[in-house]
Amino acid sequence: MPVTKTVIATSEHVSTAIAIGGVTVRVHASDPGFLRMLEQRYEGFTGDWESSDYEFIIDLVTPGATVSADEGLRVRRDGGLWKLERGDFSAEWDPVSRSGHIRQSANPYSIDSVLRIVHTLILATNGGGFLLHAASAVRNGKAFFFAGVSGAGKTTISRLAPPDVRLLTDEISYVRKEAGGYYAYGTPFAGELAKVGENVKAPLAAVYLLAQGADNRIDDIPRAEAARALLRNVLFFAEDSELVHRVFHAACELVEHVPVRRLTFAPDARVWELIQ
Repeated sequence: MPVTKTVIATSEHVSTAIAIGGVTVRVHASDPGFLRMLEQRYEGFTGDWESSDYEFIIDLVTPGATVSADEGLRVRRDGGLWKLERGDFSAEWDPVSRSGHIRQSANPYSIDSVLRIVHTLILATNGGGFLLHAASAVRNGKAFFFAGVSGAGKTTISRLAPPDVRLLTDEISYVRKEAGGYYAYGTPFAGELAKVGENVKAPLAAVYLLAQGADNRIDDIPRAEAARALLRNVLFFAEDSELVHRVFHAACELVEHVPVRRLTFAPDARVWELIQ
């Protein structure tokens, strides 16, 4: 369920906390306007800083102090620290102290990317979960993923959802292995709909690999094919062979426990008659 939005002031910074996937990250910045912008960006996903799991201090720089966001991303381990670098931000994160620094311009997109990366590292380290290029939704208390590359139909199937469906995301889905099985969480990482998902969780009932066609149908596929397709859509950025292996194992294990099928659909709301 959504948690209470909190912004508090310290002697040098104002702070807020962003709660995604049951993990709360507290962020500090010296610019109250920037924090208010984050509150709007992550509406429904801001939490109580006193119960945060991790924290970051954000140092804002002028736009000219960074280069283009098109510059390649690097996520690497340097001693005990993780270093995250792209044209529009640089960050260091210590998983032991659970704290870090981010240097970026005053826009919400850089912190958005840092949060995604940090969550992939947390999920890989703890095992059993990952972020996936997929839309996801809850219906009748069960969650469903709709995975595919850009253009596969994630936004379309989200837009076609009937009123009894609660959208978790139309772009980047969040899954964690917990006691009792796999659970999907809503995320604020929106795609073409430009709408954050609902901050709820539900047991993951199925993963559908999207394909467009003349009719609506669901086809079973071999587990090996399902695992390969799932792995093509997993988000992971770190240059770290051990964590890459863990993510690979997590995806293969999910396929063993959650049905993964191919969903072929026409751009027609009747496709949702198949998803119960």
